[in-house]
Order: sequence, then structure tokens, then C-alpha cells
Amino acid sequence: MRYEEFTIEGRNAVIEAFRAGKPIDKLLILDGAQDGPIQTIKREAKKRDTVIRFVTKERLDQLSETGKHQGVIAYAAAYEYAEVADILAAARAKKEPPFIVLLDNIEDPHNLGAIIRTANLAGAHGVIIPKNRAAGLTAAVARTSAGALNYTPVARVTNLGKTMEELKKEGLWFVCADMDGTTMYQLDLTGPIGLVIGSEGDGVGRLVREKCDFVASIPMKGDIDSLNASVAAGVLAYEIVRQRMHCVHGG
Repeated sequence: MRYEEFTIEGRNAVIEAFRAGKPIDKLLILDGAQDGPIQTIKREAKKRDTVIRFVTKERLDQLSETGKHQGVIAYAAAYEYAEVADILAAARAKKEPPFIVLLDNIEDPHNLGAIIRTANLAGAHGVIIPKNRAAGLTAAVARTSAGALNYTPVARVTNLGKTMEELKKEGLWFVCADMDGTTMYQLDLTGPIGLVIGSEGDGVGRLVREKCDFVASIPMKGDIDSLNASVAAGVLAYEIVRQRMHCVHGG
């Protein structure tokens, strides 16, 4: 499978892509364009909660690969997104309590790819990302995941906090990473769990953090105060793995 995000240019091509159900990450529209086809594209985008950015003609010209963008360029995902229900079904199929990684404000595609790779190796049943202010499934993400995207479902949701509320009804509880939290070794991280990771700069957003049942900190012994987001995800994911194995073996 080729790992690349592809662009769709031209009004009819973009309308057809929406109607065919292609997963479109982002839409760039000429600022001020108001004609019929553009209005149709905006309607289709809103129906699917697609991110819309209004940009100048110069920007579209610069990004266009065909030179025939007609005022609109769509970025389509290299991979199909899963549904949250697919992730829960994957856990049921393995007869395991769900283990889901949720990402808040991860905008770096290399971090996202590395986290998907770690999630796969740690036995997580899937990854959930928000639609806004977050990297989508681009070429760089696919490459960095080293093939994990073929096996680990990634769902994209409009509201991470609302999704967490729905997952709580399925029995999940949530732990987020923050240096002000309880040391991870002191927490019980067994059972159905969602691991929430934020960006290095901003961490987990306030509204998402308020939905978390626990805040876990990773012991830091060095001179700087934070780990890269993908490394933090790996450390916490493997503490969950360790506790699950300990639990299974009757410790």
C-alpha cells in the first residue's frame, strides 16, 4: 500500500469525492468564493464535520499540483478512518478489556505515527483523535507508524470529551498524563482503560482533563521537565501492559 495523502482539485472532483464517501481531512477554499458549486462543497463538508480553511488564490496556486484547482483543494486521508464502535469490537473479538489511546492536540504527524506504532505493539485496540487542531492520517503518519496503521484502527471524532463520556458508559475509565499527577506506579491501570495523551506544549486540554478519572505522572530524574508526547505515550502504555500481565498471572 502506498503511504501518501492525496489532494483532490477542482469543484466537480471534490463534490464527487464527498459523495463517494472518501475520507477528507481538510478543505481549502478560495476566500470569498460564493457560487453554486462552492456552496454545495461547503454543505457536503459541514455534513461530515470536515475542517474548512479559507485561503488566498496565491496559497491555492502554490499548493495546486494541477494548476486547475478552480478555487478548491481537498486533502484526502491515505487511510480510511474507523468508528469508535470498531475499536470496541476489536477488544471484544480478543476477549480483552478495551485499551484505547486518545490523543488531544497532537499536531505533529511524526508523533501521531510513532504513537500509533506504540499503541499497536502495546496491544491497544485502537486510537482516537479529534477532527480539529490535530494531525490526520497523512503520508508522514503512515510512514512513521511503520505499518501499524494496517492493523490498528484510528477513529476521528468531533468532540473528544463527549466520546469519553460515551465510553464511560461502556465501562472505560480514563487516565491522562501530566507532570502534576500521581506517580504512575501508584495507580491501578488494569481493566477497561483509555490513555489520554496531550501535546508537549499544551498538554491535555482542560475540558478533556476534567473527564479523566486519574492523572498520572512519569517519574523524571533529569534536568528538563517533559518527555516528547510519543515517548510519554510509550512509557505509560507499557506500564498498562505490565499491570495487565501481572493481573493475568495472578499477581
